[in-house]
Amino acid sequence: MSRAASLDTAKPARVTDGPPRFLGLRISPLNARRLVNFRRNRRGRWALWAFLVLFLGTLPAEFIANDRPLAVWYEGALYTPVLNTYAETVFGGDFETEAEYREVDVQELITDKGGWILWPAVRYSYNTVNLNLKVPAPAPPSGDNWLGTDDQGRDVVARVIYGFRISVLFGLILTIIGSIIGIVAGAFQGYFGGWLDLIAQRFIEIWGGLPQLYILIILSSVIIPGFWTLLLILLLFGWTSLVGVVRAEFLRARNFEFVKAARALGVGNVTIMFRHVLPNAMVATLTFLPLILTGSITSLTALDFLGLGLPPGSPSLGELLQQGKSNLQAPWLGLTSTISISMTLILLIFVGEAVRDAFDPRKTFGE
Repeated sequence: MSRAASLDTAKPARVTDGPPRFLGLRISPLNARRLVNFRRNRRGRWALWAFLVLFLGTLPAEFIANDRPLAVWYEGALYTPVLNTYAETVFGGDFETEAEYREVDVQELITDKGGWILWPAVRYSYNTVNLNLKVPAPAPPSGDNWLGTDDQGRDVVARVIYGFRISVLFGLILTIIGSIIGIVAGAFQGYFGGWLDLIAQRFIEIWGGLPQLYILIILSSVIIPGFWTLLLILLLFGWTSLVGVVRAEFLRARNFEFVKAARALGVGNVTIMFRHVLPNAMVATLTFLPLILTGSITSLTALDFLGLGLPPGSPSLGELLQQGKSNLQAPWLGLTSTISISMTLILLIFVGEAVRDAFDPRKTFGE
């Protein structure tokens, strides 16, 4: 075969139709390279999927673990106890109070009239006490309580589901709000420099040197601890995490040629900071975010373990860990809480490593 014939039968070159896309959106070649690097870190990619499955799966915790049925069919009508409250008299009972669906008498009232009950996967909420235990609490794992009960007879599976949700939500809110404050503070320090940077740095050094644990103990004795009050207290000290990173990036970039050109064209300082300089600082910021989220979850767990966190009775992994410490004769409490906390932190650390590799400029497509 001649050279010309071989060229005619060769496969045509692959033609690309514009910039790369992700989820239907056009992305820059740089972000496409970062996305490829993230996907090539298999451990981080699978850790992200596992964390998303756990988090999104526990968001509707009331539909997974609850002492109220998802739906009840009674005398030709459909009721949704998981969303609404119904008196026992609605189902032919004698009491005007809310129906206790776990009671055999209430279930017979419904089934005797040809009705049916659709229960969630776990028939306990985080505060439901199992009054039918055959042994004193904490009870070991059984067919009714898959991971046993705590020292008050509450189902461990339900408390883990609710505790994981509240821990992750608390960590996400604390990370997002604290990161926004830290990015803004670091941006102003690094961009303007001078006395503003000097005074702010001295304030951060003094503020960071305060004994946070003692302050939390004092505040918890004055203020009733709750989700939002605890979030505000931890936010007072957590916003400084990204100040140093963002400040260093702005100090480096404020004398770049494009910044000087923008100033010469009359562009405002705020526009230059957040439209032109901030994208350069976001590389280091995004790399630290999974680690900051890990620290936020650990802070809540530690405070709950010490009894300084959420109000008593709230679903908490730290409180469950404290119960495991106090009840060594019930190893399922300590093992469940330890595995739950460890797996959460391990998954986030693996995701953080993948994000770090994705933004590493030394990583290329060919590697």
